[in-house]
Amino acid sequence: MNQPIIFWFRKDLRLTDNAALSAAAQTDRPVVCVYILDEDNDQPWAPGKASRWWLQESLKSLDLSLQQHKLQLILRRGDSVEQLNQLIKETNAASLYFSAQYEPSAIALEEKVNTKFNKQVEVKRFKGYLLYEPNENTTAEGKSYKVFTPFYKSCLSKPPASPLASPDKIRPHKERLASDDLFDWDLAIDTPTWAQEYPPIWKPGEDGADWSLQAFIRQGVGKYSELRNRPDIFGTSRLSPHLHFGEISPRQIWSAINTLDNADSHGAASYQRELIWREFSYNLLINWPDFPEQPFRSEFKHFPWHDDNDTLHRWQQGQTGYPIVDAGMRELLQTGWMHNRVRMVVASFLIKDLLISWQEGQKWFWQHLLDANLASNSASWQWVAGCGADAAPYFRVFNPVLQGEKFDPKGDYVREWVPELEQLSDAYIHSPWEASSDELQNAGIRLGDNYPNPIVDHKTARLRALAAFDSIKKASQAAA
Repeated sequence: MNQPIIFWFRKDLRLTDNAALSAAAQTDRPVVCVYILDEDNDQPWAPGKASRWWLQESLKSLDLSLQQHKLQLILRRGDSVEQLNQLIKETNAASLYFSAQYEPSAIALEEKVNTKFNKQVEVKRFKGYLLYEPNENTTAEGKSYKVFTPFYKSCLSKPPASPLASPDKIRPHKERLASDDLFDWDLAIDTPTWAQEYPPIWKPGEDGADWSLQAFIRQGVGKYSELRNRPDIFGTSRLSPHLHFGEISPRQIWSAINTLDNADSHGAASYQRELIWREFSYNLLINWPDFPEQPFRSEFKHFPWHDDNDTLHRWQQGQTGYPIVDAGMRELLQTGWMHNRVRMVVASFLIKDLLISWQEGQKWFWQHLLDANLASNSASWQWVAGCGADAAPYFRVFNPVLQGEKFDPKGDYVREWVPELEQLSDAYIHSPWEASSDELQNAGIRLGDNYPNPIVDHKTARLRALAAFDSIKKASQAAA
């Protein structure tokens, strides 16, 4: 049989450790590569503005990689089932290969594809986006884990397989097929002007992912457990956007880190733990599909959130008057990324100091993060809010001043992203309202003018948050 195989790229935009692509190459049949931009209006979590910019750049990189194998990357826009059906007719393909995805909408789409084509062509679904298939790690009773630590231990008892090499040869389809022009899709047209900061900072694509991994191994993985909480120091991998778009697989990262010598082993283990947190987040999403919209702990459905658009806007724009919070929100706006420790701080501030719902923060991150990932984003917001599975207790309220002093001790991170405070001394960089009038004047700071006064008093806000939590706890106990 010499009929082509259609290889449907999704969030697996790489050639290395791509099980579906390797399997297609091994058949020695012609391979037709396609990416479909399916902008289903019913999809509740369509990619945000930042993600669309990254997708455009990643597809450019993938196209260049495929050209080295004399392969055409066909771009089609529309309903995935209709576009695949059209391509099968055009090529007389006998098989459809693709990599599995795990968001609710992606699972539903895979079911539609299988129902439509399984009697027409050979349909093969391959794993590779996660280290473990969903529900591969379960409790002794066969149930899904709701607590991270036993899930983590279960994962460690099953070391991931080694990653696959990139195929040496992929047989191309002889005929040139109709394809959209990538730039006609206008993926970056809605990206705000601040996205001009993206290109010097990020290099989307498989090569960029490998470069980031090697840089992290050289510079940071050995001290990852020590430096991962310091936004003023390059101590994290910044691999999350590459991982989200499948430009690198979790097995590749695991394998590369697992081979380090003993001097780096503690940092490597700490980083691998974060990879398993990603697995745990997908475990939650797959088993509780409404996780992005609904609190895992049902009593939080009745939490007395404040609906305050002006306050929400000030948080979004980094104008809260708390320097570490403002620095994080501005870093997000200018680079599409935010340091993980700061993500927790700004989330805690929104939820607990401002009493604005975690769903509002989640939606903002979804639009502005280059690594916006439905499982990780929703799990992280619910964790901070205290309403998720194995979440931080609600009464754990981050003090933004203390967090800044501990993790940005000289204020370098704040000065980078909040230049209004650049001339302020280290002693007051995280609490400018405590500086004397002379010090503020010498630093060129006019509180309430060129830098805001604190939007709330943290001590008062903390007590208000705890009282709100106590109210739903009492209501839940009364209803029991």
